[in-house]
Amino acid sequence: MPGDYGAHMTQDDNSGEQPPEQPAKPGSMRFQDANTQRREPSVAEQRARRQAMADREREEQEALQAQRAADAKAATKRKILIGSGVTVGLVGLVATFYTVARPSETTAVCTDNSGVIRDDQNCDPAYAASHGGHYSGGFWFIPIPGGGFTQYRYNYGGTGTIGQRVSGGSFTAPSGNTNVSTKSGTSVQRGGFGISGKSGTSGSTGGTGKSGGS
Repeated sequence: MPGDYGAHMTQDDNSGEQPPEQPAKPGSMRFQDANTQRREPSVAEQRARRQAMADREREEQEALQAQRAADAKAATKRKILIGSGVTVGLVGLVATFYTVARPSETTAVCTDNSGVIRDDQNCDPAYAASHGGHYSGGFWFIPIPGGGFTQYRYNYGGTGTIGQRVSGGSFTAPSGNTNVSTKSGTSVQRGGFGISGKSGTSGSTGGTGKSGGS
């Protein structure tokens, strides 16, 4: 029958043929075997990779610089603290030295062997020597008319006026770190480390001067 013949012819014509390959859908993946050639990255991908590498290198450099800056700051702080400690220590040492080294002040008055205050010149080595006097045992011996001697010595820190018995003080010379002078300004002893001079004590060295005239 014509209809059957047409259907038979259609089946014969398609026999042995494969169905046409369907195109890949967008977003789908095709299988790649070992012979498949690798696709080169696009220009945009290459640019992105270079940018990522540059960013990573920059971050590493920034981190390294920050670490170096922190180390330098810490080292400087340690030096400042050490320097401050040394400075404070030196300042304290110097201050202590000057506090200890600063001589104190006291006034000496010339007295006779009875402790009565006399003119300062009687304890002046120059005055005593010019009048034939001499020094011995802590006293200045000044000749008196008719024979004999009058004894004079310093009282340190005592008070009173000529003709009065000295009040307070001591007949023992103070330490070498004490400046001693008379009321009239004669230097009896200069205080300070390595500086000591006495007049009218156990010797006749140091500051001497005439007071009251001779």
